[in-house]
Amino acid sequence: MDSLSMTVVARIRSDFPTKFGIPRQSGLVEALKASVIFEPEYRNPDALRGLEGFSHLWLIWQFSEAVRDGWSPTVRPPRLGGNTRMGVFATRSPFRPNPIGLSCVRLERVEQHPALGPVLLVSGADLMDGTPILDLKPYLPYADCRPEASCGFAGPDGGKLLEVELPERLRALVPEEKREALLGILARDPRPSYQQDPGRVYGMDFAGLNIRFSVEGQVLRVCGVRPIP
Repeated sequence: MDSLSMTVVARIRSDFPTKFGIPRQSGLVEALKASVIFEPEYRNPDALRGLEGFSHLWLIWQFSEAVRDGWSPTVRPPRLGGNTRMGVFATRSPFRPNPIGLSCVRLERVEQHPALGPVLLVSGADLMDGTPILDLKPYLPYADCRPEASCGFAGPDGGKLLEVELPERLRALVPEEKREALLGILARDPRPSYQQDPGRVYGMDFAGLNIRFSVEGQVLRVCGVRPIP
């Protein structure tokens, strides 16, 4: 088989130290902030000349935590409850012949860092901290937006939102600038699709905090917030 090598040009810095809790698609939680840090070889500002004129970017990245030997022609999409198999090329599953992801993010601004060179501040990213980025390209509305496109089994939207109950005593433990993002993540139901036990307490690491919660019906209740040791 033909093969090719690719170079990591940057890495994402986000509030997700693990995969659990990351939104299943980019843009679902716009309040999520992240930074794109370029590798030393690619910190030349000339490589980003003109980028500030675009509001959104495509990030092309590697599912670095999902690399496997071999592949399966079918996978079980979370949107179908994790029990129905569909063709891998009809899904956005990370378990693919080539573990490549594609995310559309909003470019908030470009900052010049004295040690890291140009840093991209973005919102709406669905990437774990440290994820390698292989390339990035500007989003072009006239070419990339297709309002008439059909969504197949994925449905027309991101799914029904949960009602989130975050007691005030626990809300105060979450930095103010992270609260909106946290509420957005929880409303999207971060549980694995195959786990729907109403008596179970789940734990999610986000922004240096371990968030404990349970779900009953359409209500998610946060029962604990503590710093990650």
